[in-house]
Amino acid sequence: MDEIAARTRTTKRMIYYYFGNKEGLWTAVLERAYARIRAEEQRLEVEHLEPREAIRRLAELTFDHHEAHPDFIRLVSEENIHYARHMRKSPSLARLNTPAVQVIARILERGREMGVFRPEVDAVDVHMMISAFCFFRMANRHTFGMLFGRDLLDPRLRDRYRRMVGDMVVRYLAV
Repeated sequence: MDEIAARTRTTKRMIYYYFGNKEGLWTAVLERAYARIRAEEQRLEVEHLEPREAIRRLAELTFDHHEAHPDFIRLVSEENIHYARHMRKSPSLARLNTPAVQVIARILERGREMGVFRPEVDAVDVHMMISAFCFFRMANRHTFGMLFGRDLLDPRLRDRYRRMVGDMVVRYLAV
């Protein structure tokens, strides 16, 4: 708390006044981190795109976001270690994630209507698939690199991995 107060040019007393305690501060940080990616998803204009291109763009946005915000990966990892204890106390976090799944659901519905996506695919599963690839790449880059001798953040491989997540999702959804 001392370091946070110093970096923000405020006092610990003001931090405690505003957030209540350390857990309140942590929850606020989580809420802000999730709000950032959800806002990016909402700004992404995919309604006019062909469904395969729309879902690919959404996957690429997640890829780009996770790469640009490694702090998000650390926050989520830490919260998982604590069994989502702080997230459970936040009424806004569940609401924040609903629009992300709704965007995917609309894309899936359009894809089904056009006959290019399988009918049984669930929007939450697609969200998980995209998140899994993008999160893994960032969260496991050090251990994966040590074990397999591949730098998952190597700029020469970036476009390949970005394309890979889109291909993976589109092929999974294909009829």
